This record gives sequence, structure tokens and C-alpha cells, in this order.
Amino acid sequence: MALLLKNCHAIDPQVGLDETCEILVRDGRIVEVGHGLSMPKGVERDLGGKVVVPGLVDMHVHLREPGFEQKEDIASGTRAAARGGFTAVCCMPNTKPVIDNAVGVEYVQARAEAVGKCRVHVAGACSQGLKGETLSEMGDMAAHGAVAFTDDGRGVQGAGMMRRVMDYAAPLGRVVMSHCQDEDLVGEGQVNEGVASTRLGMLGWPAAGEEIQIARDIALCRLTGCPLHVQHLTTARALGLVRAAKAEGLPVTCEVTPHHLFLTEDAIGDDYDTSFKVNPPLRTAEDAEALVEGVKDGTVDAIATDHAPHADFEKDREFELAPFGMVGLETALGLVITHLVAPGIITWARAVELLAVAPRRILRLPRVALEAGSVADLTVIDPDAAWTVDAAQFASKAKNSGFLGAGLVGRATDVYVGGYATLEDGAIVE
Repeated sequence: MALLLKNCHAIDPQVGLDETCEILVRDGRIVEVGHGLSMPKGVERDLGGKVVVPGLVDMHVHLREPGFEQKEDIASGTRAAARGGFTAVCCMPNTKPVIDNAVGVEYVQARAEAVGKCRVHVAGACSQGLKGETLSEMGDMAAHGAVAFTDDGRGVQGAGMMRRVMDYAAPLGRVVMSHCQDEDLVGEGQVNEGVASTRLGMLGWPAAGEEIQIARDIALCRLTGCPLHVQHLTTARALGLVRAAKAEGLPVTCEVTPHHLFLTEDAIGDDYDTSFKVNPPLRTAEDAEALVEGVKDGTVDAIATDHAPHADFEKDREFELAPFGMVGLETALGLVITHLVAPGIITWARAVELLAVAPRRILRLPRVALEAGSVADLTVIDPDAAWTVDAAQFASKAKNSGFLGAGLVGRATDVYVGGYATLEDGAIVE
């Protein structure tokens, strides 16, 4: 199939591209990027000046399948991803059964191939059953396509165990993604310890619970040489630890979520809305400001959603009983454009780095760029589209967003995976 995208504002910092041009695609790959392009036959689309970037990647997503399909499944989750402008996601292993062997990896890959609307990369568990006691079948999972290892959802508690994980991951060429929380310190914490926990009368979740384990894992990265990726970093001090590790030359990267960038503990009101109950918790305004600064100065490598869907009946309970998590696939791009790009806090090129380039680099995925020969994974964005976050319009099964009712600017209109549309004019292509 041939595809010619005309009148597109192409932006790709990898090749220094930021101009209105045309993109010619044939047989799933970009043939040429330039001006005055033509093709004898195929699909021709005039994008009217919309922004075209390398396909977005969300490197932290919970698709819930197998085992928790009442929350989300691979079909609905990848549709939500396409609606959000993503051409690929990396799914977490805290499913039922846990993805701690090659069978689990193969299952997700097969289901994604059958029903998915974007590419699905699989992160395997570090430990069997996420118990932090015995190594998972890391080598076998890597051989069958696992791109990273993580016990996301709780994290590896023992330092010796985490060292073994990193010792095994390093020669496999895989990054270890760490959910950094010291469970002995965090305990049954529900919200950020301090003003929020006092005001709400709830058990506090100290920032130190995150910062102590980040410091530990950076030390283990230094010891083993294994690449370390800190997941959903939330505090100013944690960011400082990562900044220092980078200055030392250690292979340490980190991600932040839109909800930790653009929401704070103050969002949790007297109605105890469980949509704001997330793991790790929403932090202070000062922490959020520090994270934005980290996005600006390059300390933060990627923005990832930690898309954590739950069924309505699960979230519609007392705050202490409701599960942690917030959906994010369908709102992330709009939030980044509205709060970071449109006000001039970051450039479009930096946004592409955060949402497309760095996630692939961290996960060791093949490069995707707006250049001849590259796989045609493309995201088309209308930067001026004004819209309101409405759960009724979600493709996800879940509605637990902390941004419902928010007015945003900027939205994906088209998504191409391997040159074929999975989203066209805002609608999923079936």
C-alpha cells in the first residue's frame, strides 16, 4: 500500500526536522520526506498543516489481560492508546497469572497481534509471582521478546534480590524498571504524608519511601552496571537523586506521569474522590513544580501514563478500600500540549523526545524517525483542537480519570502503525 501525506508540519528532533512538507510511505516504510512528492497510485491525504511526529510510545501501561479483563483488556486498552495518539505501549506484568515466564509473554503478543490497535511490547516480571523471592524466567522471557523487567505494582523489596535481578538483566541487554517504594516504610499509606494526610485524616505515604529505594537502586546500578529506569518519579528530592546519578555517568533514566505533573495532593477534596488515589500518591505543589523543571532541563527522560484502569464498582468504594490507579492513555497528549507546549514551557521537539524518542531508546526498541527507510509509525496531531475530557467518549473500559471535565487543547487525529491507519479523523479504524 502507498500513502502520501501532504501539507503536514513534520517535527522530529532526531533528524532536525521542523517544517511543512510531504511524507511518502510504501509497504509500511517511509520512502521519502520532502516537497513536490507524487505517487502513481495509493491513498493521498491533505493534512491541512497538522503536526506529524514519530509514533508516540507509552512505556508504562496496564492492559490487565490476562486475569483482570473486567478492568481492561488488550483490545480496549490498545484502542484507548490509538485514541490517545500512541503507536506502541509497553505493558506491565502484574496480571493474573503474572507475566513471569515466556508463556505469558507469548500470550500477550499473540492477543495483541489478533486484536490490538497498536504495537504491544511486554515487560516481564523480575520475580516469580511478584513476590520478590525467586528470579523469574528472565532469560526465556528475553528470548521470546520481553523488552524490560519490572515488578511494577509493588517493587523488589530486598536489596540482595534486586542485585540478582540486575546482574541477570545486564547481560541480557534489558533495562530494569523499578517501582521504588519501601513497603516497610510506606505501610498502609493512602495519601501523601503531611498536609494532605492530616487534612483528610488518613494514613500518610511518606516521600522518603520512594526516595530511599531510588537511592538504593542507583547504588545497585553503580554496582552491577545494569541500566536502571525509575518509574513514575514524584518528588523533588527523588529527581535530585536521578540528576546526580546522570551527572556521575550512570545508566539511569526516569519517567513522570501527567497526573504527577499536573495534579497535586490538593486535588483530593472532602468528597474523597477515589480517581485521585494513585500509587505513588499525588505530592505537593512544590514537587510538581520540580518535576516540570526536570522535564524542561532534561533530567526527566520520558512522560508515561501508568495507565491503571479499574472497574467502576472497584473505585466506587471508601477511599481506603478503593484500588490505586488512574487511566491516562487518552488524555496524556492533550495534557502535555495544553500545560507544557502551548504555554512555551517546552518545545514541540522536546515533547516528541519525551513521548516518542526516549521511550524507544530506553526500551532498546528500533528507531522510528521521519526519514527514508524508517518504519511508518506516525502520529498526526491537531494542535488547535479544543476538547473536554469526557468519560463517555473513552475507548477504555475504565473511567477513573482525575482530569474529567478538564478543557484541553491538542489531540491526535490520525495514527499509522506500519503505514496502516488505526485511527483516522479521530475514529478507530476497524
